[in-house]
Amino acid sequence: MREIDSVAKLTGYFSSLPGVGRKTAARYAYAVINMSADDAAGFAAAILEVKEKIGLCRVCGNFTDADECEICRRRDHSVILVVKEPKDVAAIEKIGDYTGVYHILHGVLDPSNNVGPNEIRISGLLRRLDGAKEVIIATNPDLLGEATAMYIAKLIKPFGVKTSRIAHGLPVGAEIEYADAMTLSRAISDRKEIL
Repeated sequence: MREIDSVAKLTGYFSSLPGVGRKTAARYAYAVINMSADDAAGFAAAILEVKEKIGLCRVCGNFTDADECEICRRRDHSVILVVKEPKDVAAIEKIGDYTGVYHILHGVLDPSNNVGPNEIRISGLLRRLDGAKEVIIATNPDLLGEATAMYIAKLIKPFGVKTSRIAHGLPVGAEIEYADAMTLSRAISDRKEIL
């Protein structure tokens, strides 16, 4: 049986989302078909609203609907925790005991894909070091995350700011966003200074 073009198109969009396979995407598409017209319009409007209103915090690079995110407006700027993506901030915030600010790189160094220091937000981090006492690097504990952490640590060293790496309570190759709160909390509290 030939799939209807509009259903195939919607299924294709859903399957382009991370972690959504073809079968799940088809279930989502049929769920949309079964929605009332008002619910479908609300769903579409919510997607458009996010695209129109959400941008990056001018300070840390986190997603926000303002010029500066809530965390940057209210937190201690003497400790900066560096992460790869905004979803890593969400995972760490679930712990509830980190009181500093963040810096989101929006990637890691990856020479094989032509991602160098100018393609991620390293220069923005260096501009934030005035008044900072510590930079905690919390990139994923994989090859690219480790290389990025070492590169950033070397850049920060001349500024005289303490630089630490989260402890490896996370297994090598793990993604921060999937770690449980206890593991993340231990990894941050047991961080080690990068010498």
